[in-house]
Amino acid sequence: MAYKLFASGDVLTASDVNSYIMKQTVMVFADASARTTALSGVLAAGMVSYLTGTNSLETYNGSAWTANGTGDVATTGTQTLTNKTLTSPVITQGTSTPSFTTNAYTLVAGDAGQFLLASNSTTAGTINIPTDATYAFANGTQIHIQQTGTGQLTIQATTSGTTTVVSTGLSSIAPKIRAQYSVATIMKTSTNNWTVFGDIA
Repeated sequence: MAYKLFASGDVLTASDVNSYIMKQTVMVFADASARTTALSGVLAAGMVSYLTGTNSLETYNGSAWTANGTGDVATTGTQTLTNKTLTSPVITQGTSTPSFTTNAYTLVAGDAGQFLLASNSTTAGTINIPTDATYAFANGTQIHIQQTGTGQLTIQATTSGTTTVVSTGLSSIAPKIRAQYSVATIMKTSTNNWTVFGDIA
């Protein structure tokens, strides 16, 4: 399909109607079944349809109909969901293994929302929370930390005078993860403010 600029006096052929009009409009159908029946044998990449039953706008890519971000949620890419109902969603938790340097690991941007499998082997270590000036995690960010080694890990601010950490740990500002395989969660509550909760000591 392409674009054709018609001039006065041009003859509008059946081929022109099918190629330049029918295949390049937003076709409306009750559902996917009705669309399949109507378009059998004439499908072409670039076709756009609207399904009233599901309030979805879709484009045919040459092999399948894909959501345009209105109505249905696409299975690839990034979309913002507003007033959507997720039926039986499958949510995958990302995991990563941080590398300690001089018995310490400072959180980085990519740790947001992750489940960290943290180990400093048999030696005690620290998980440091950077200031907003270093990296401004979004308010509400949660990071889950599991101590997989036997060396006990302490969660603390990189710069305690700037970043505030609170918890129910023995040291409120520097709680320790209680034991091997225990999990603690840190959550940013506001600018340079974090709460630590979970299996802490």
